[in-house]
Amino acid sequence: MPPSAQKSAGGDVGIVAVVRRDCPTCSLVAPVLDDLVTRGVIRTVHREDDDDGLEASWRLGIETVPTLIREDERIVGWSRAQWEGFTGVPGLGPDLPDYRPGCGSRTLEPGIADELAVRFSASTLSSRRVELAELEDDAEAMFDRGWSDGLPLVAPTEARVLRMLAGTSRPPGDVVAVVPPDLVECTVEKVAVNAVLAGCRPEYLPVVLAAVEAACTDEFNIHGLLATTYFSGPVVIVNGPIARAIGMNSGVNVLGQGNRANATIGRALQLVIRNVGGGRPGGVDRATLGNPGKLTFCFAEDDAGSPWEPLSVERGLPPDVSAVTLFAGEGPRGVVDQASRTADSLARSFAGALRSVAHPKLPMAFDAFVVVSPEHARVFRDAGWSKTRLRDELVGLLTLPGTELVRGAGDCAEGIPEALAGASWPKFRPDGLWFVHAGGTAGMFSAIIGGWINGETGSQPVTREVMP
Repeated sequence: MPPSAQKSAGGDVGIVAVVRRDCPTCSLVAPVLDDLVTRGVIRTVHREDDDDGLEASWRLGIETVPTLIREDERIVGWSRAQWEGFTGVPGLGPDLPDYRPGCGSRTLEPGIADELAVRFSASTLSSRRVELAELEDDAEAMFDRGWSDGLPLVAPTEARVLRMLAGTSRPPGDVVAVVPPDLVECTVEKVAVNAVLAGCRPEYLPVVLAAVEAACTDEFNIHGLLATTYFSGPVVIVNGPIARAIGMNSGVNVLGQGNRANATIGRALQLVIRNVGGGRPGGVDRATLGNPGKLTFCFAEDDAGSPWEPLSVERGLPPDVSAVTLFAGEGPRGVVDQASRTADSLARSFAGALRSVAHPKLPMAFDAFVVVSPEHARVFRDAGWSKTRLRDELVGLLTLPGTELVRGAGDCAEGIPEALAGASWPKFRPDGLWFVHAGGTAGMFSAIIGGWINGETGSQPVTREVMP
């Protein structure tokens, strides 16, 4: 326990004891405690049977009673040897058993923890409180106030927000990012509120925070992505131990429904942009059609089963570091190849599908991510192809003469200017084609996530480490 916590609990020197009346071990050691108080060894006794004792126990983080605390040291339960060493007093409780375990603190009882958090720390929350009329329905009230993305929300009560904030070590008032389009400073607390709305668990919050940081960079350009009439929205790809720890899906139906972490992390990011930054459809969000991924588009890479280095490592982070990568992407399109058993043949299938990103006659303007399934990845693994080899092969297959790409070629008015007809043009720029490994182990299908425009006026993929 930090010394400051002990001082706030009632003493800056000596030993603090925490007990409760209905704990058999606390009753057993009561004569020993009384003796140590008389000797001046124990300076303060907090009893969880009254509100003051409960507050002290909550603030001190007590999990078991009895507990003895001195500065940053503590012992729990009754052990004669430990108590004598801790207090420096020999011969304690000679008629007592040598050892008895303690009981759980009342602060851990169902409902009590949330009640105490609201009672003793809700004042630390700075967000505006919204009072609902007695007959208002919570779900309908949140729809009516414009907080929703079209789906029902979880009401962000004080208890739920405080519980969400316990998922990170960052202070609630820390500014995470300045969120476009309204350029509003967004604190950890504001992200937590929207994570509650989205249905996140507290352990997801560090991932949401990293995603918000990445989205609000100049490189990712969430303001431009909102304002475009194109289909795209943020795609969140998670790597590292955090994905496994919070139970993210990287396998069967990886881009689909059914996984709480995948569904709510991406949704929380979108709600931050909506509710903090003011980015709403029909306002700054001007998408002609949009795509269903603008509700949420978040998944984990299957690092363990991949024949390649994880995306986060490829983008410069050390192995086993948890990270999120944001990409401005449209909805996924399928790549079907159930016949190719060689890497050369499968690469040609990929190339044929990739040429259609945005338009077959528009080179270098749009990036893409390819989600390579385990069955397709096995073909490349068996051939010894790295990501670099696959990328190089695809760039070669997708480099076409300008005469085929200019406006009017093939009786199609779309294309590049006539002045560019004399050169050959690759479909993707050198850092515009990326690969991640994910999906179920059955099915020779992969997916392409086409991007928004790249370059200074568009968006670049952004990777951020997930901090606790």
